[in-house]
Formats: sequence, structure tokens, C-alpha cells
Amino acid sequence: MNRYVKKGTTLLLLVMFCALLAGTAGCRSGEKSAYAEPAEYVDTRLVTANTAFAFDLFHALREKTPAENIFISPASVSLALAMTYNGADGETAAAMEDVLQFQGLSVEEVNEAFADLRTILENPDPKVELAIANSLWARSGVDFYEDFLQRNRKYYGAEVAALDFDFPDAAVTMNKWVEEQTKGKIQKLIEPPIHPLTVLFLLNAVYFQADWSEPFDPQQTREVPFHLPNGDSKQHPVMFREGEFPYLEGDGFQAVGIPYGKNGRLSMYIFLPGPEQTLQSLYEKLDPAEWNTWLASFQETEGSVGLPRCKFGYEASFNDVLKELGMEIAFDDTAADFSGMRPVPPRLFIAEVKHKTFVEVDEKGTEAAGATSVEIRLESAPLNRFSMTVDRPFFFSIVDNKTGSILFLGSVTDPLPEI
Repeated sequence: MNRYVKKGTTLLLLVMFCALLAGTAGCRSGEKSAYAEPAEYVDTRLVTANTAFAFDLFHALREKTPAENIFISPASVSLALAMTYNGADGETAAAMEDVLQFQGLSVEEVNEAFADLRTILENPDPKVELAIANSLWARSGVDFYEDFLQRNRKYYGAEVAALDFDFPDAAVTMNKWVEEQTKGKIQKLIEPPIHPLTVLFLLNAVYFQADWSEPFDPQQTREVPFHLPNGDSKQHPVMFREGEFPYLEGDGFQAVGIPYGKNGRLSMYIFLPGPEQTLQSLYEKLDPAEWNTWLASFQETEGSVGLPRCKFGYEASFNDVLKELGMEIAFDDTAADFSGMRPVPPRLFIAEVKHKTFVEVDEKGTEAAGATSVEIRLESAPLNRFSMTVDRPFFFSIVDNKTGSILFLGSVTDPLPEI
């Protein structure tokens, strides 16, 4: 199992924190996909990079809201930013490389590794559905380098479309795409109206649905006090199961792995601090090296597991945390360099990186979804912007655009004459 764990590290970060940060009750699983053999190899340097970025991002977020639920899809964020990275140059590319931990990898190696990783993640198990979708939406009339678009098509499977962002339903169109890719779990990722200087959205969507290899018996589920960070407790439905599980007893915590699907390649790993410990004490030890040590140390052990049902969503703008991690230049409308996307000036910059997720865990299994949008804007006025002040005599007409019929014609020399 451990060889699969290492290959699936990026995916596992989608689900590992659910039990630790659980919310309320409920749940139902989605449809299952047909089985396809996973790819054999992915560049381990990319998996290492993605894991390091995932923990950097997670720690930055939980430090801001230590008492709140957090649920992120590092895979989604990495994919969306990697597509954007393909259009970065100079200091901006270097900053993104550092934050995304791509040091030592060329852009081509990053792209090829992500292409392999997508193949592996999308084909995990006959009883697991994992779908990854990418898209680029460009403002109509704004051209981007074909090389930039083609790399995103080739390596990330991205759909590329032009869209009139001034059209009232432009955000609806993109949100519908996200909703379809996540089976309705992520809605309204893009908020209308779209800013007049926005010229590009890079979107990623991840959908995950899997049954436990051995389901929990609903008859064993019972109400148990769940202890909250403020010292209070609340009655909460907890699912129970006995059997053999990958198990680890570490320094101040217990951990268990619960496998999904037919072959158990994917699992949820739950880390529980000891009665006298806190999540903070666990997080102080949590880094990529320790994570890999823990994963390699699980042993099949007979025991009993009680897992809370959970169902909650999460939404955040990642601008501040990405700036704090070192990507500030990419958000700077006076310094960002995305000249790999299209000719500059005008300068392009990241206006917002927005992330939304959903997770639901019950006796049958887990359903989770995540979506990320990267919004690119111009530093100044939109392309082909004009200025027209009607301060002198003018001609006008009123026309039925459907038929071309002229309803009125006028010539104005004095807008407010005496009548």
C-alpha cells in the first residue's frame, strides 16, 4: 500500500483533514467511473514540490483561522497556478517557481510531470471516481500567444474559449462549467459583474467520489460528544467499524488509514492528537519530511475506528497567503511580468486566486470537490478603449437591430432648445 500512498500524496491532501476538522452531519455518494489502468510513473520531484506547497498553503491558512474548519484541494490550486506559471517571465516566474517549489525543474519538465500526474490521479480504482478539468476563458477580442494556449491544452487538457466578459451572463457561463465538472458541488466561483480590465480566467475543477473498501454499518453509528476548541462539546453522529487498518501511534497522536475502493490505492488518513494534546502541537511537527516518515510507518493493526460524519464547504481568496509565501510580485500591477501570455504593455497581473471546496463523509464513503480560479487583469484601460464626449452637434438614429429597421433619425444642434 505504501508505494501507492507515495504516488497519491497530492490527492490524499484533499481528504486527510476532514475528520480532524469535521463539521455537521449528512451525506450521499456520487456515480462511479469505469476502471482504467493508472499510468506507471510521475516525476517524484513534482510530487515533492506539490506536497511542500500544500503544507505551506495549509499552515498559512490555518494560522489565520486556527479555530475554523479548513478544507483545501492543493491539487486544484497547484494545477491552476501551474497553468498561469506558463505565462510568467522574469522575476514573476522566479517568485512563482519558489512558492510552488518548482526549483530544479524546467517549465517543460513541470508541464510533462503534471500531464503524467493527471493521468495517474484520474485512473485510481474501479470503484473510485476522480475527475480533473481545466479551462481558460479569454475576453473576446483579446489575443493570447498560441504557444501559451497550446501548452495548456497539451499538458493540462485545458479547454480554451473566448467569452464576452461584458455580457451579463459571462460569469454564469463559467460557473456552469465549474458546476458541471464538480457535479453541482461547487457553485458561483466567479462573482459578477466581471471587472472591465479582466482579460483571462484560468480555472481548475476536481471531483472525487469513493466508497470505503469496507463500509461502516449505519446501525453502529451513534451520538458521541465532540469536544470543540473552546472547551465546549456537542453531540455528533460518529460511525464505528472494527477490523484491520493501517495504524500509527506517534509522538502525542494516533493515526489510522481508511482505504477506498477495490484496490485500496487511495485512503483517508486521520490524525488524532492525544487527550492532553492539541491540533497546534500536531501541526508544529507537520512538515513534508515528517509527513513522509509517518506515511511510511503505518502498520496493519487490528482495532476499532470511530469517525465523525462530516459535511461542509470552504471558500477563500488566496491572495494574501500567496503574497506572504513570496508571490507578491505576481499580484503587483506595476511589476508583474506575464509577458509569456501576450504582448505587453499593457502589463498583466493576477487580480485574484479564489478557491472553493466541499466535502461529505458518511458510512458509505466520501464525496469531495474543489475549484480554483486565477483572474488576470490589465494594469490600465482595456484594449481598444476610446473616449467620446458628445459636446457638439451630432446625428443619431434608433434602430431595430433584429430587422435593421430604422425607427428614428435625428440631428441635434441644441440638446435643450426652448419648445
